[in-house]
Amino acid sequence: MQLTVLKAKLHQASVTHSELDYDGSCAIDSVLLEKAGIHEYEQIQIYNITNGERFTTYAISAERDSRVISVNGAAAHKANPGDRVIICSYARLEEKEIANYKPTLVYLDQDNNITHIKDRIPVQAA
Repeated sequence: MQLTVLKAKLHQASVTHSELDYDGSCAIDSVLLEKAGIHEYEQIQIYNITNGERFTTYAISAERDSRVISVNGAAAHKANPGDRVIICSYARLEEKEIANYKPTLVYLDQDNNITHIKDRIPVQAA
């Protein structure tokens, strides 16, 4: 049996651009893509913390070290500059692979600088 699991996330990224007429769906600083292990043209889910929108698109590379997160094309209707978002990618694993699996969790500040990288989310307390 295969299960879909979180592969990587960019947590609390700040949208820097929202461009209806740009080719491509979500441009992400290539350094951030590399650190998270998200590939160009890979499907991503975007969860907009600011307005509650959730949508599927794909990643494209933005200029290295630009800290750009640009939501483009039709997806631009779902996020505005300044919105905080969580960008996730997923992978399919065999059930036997799950026990040793760890995602890449990249945490960002309000300027899209990496604050830390983890491989697990702590257990939520009651």
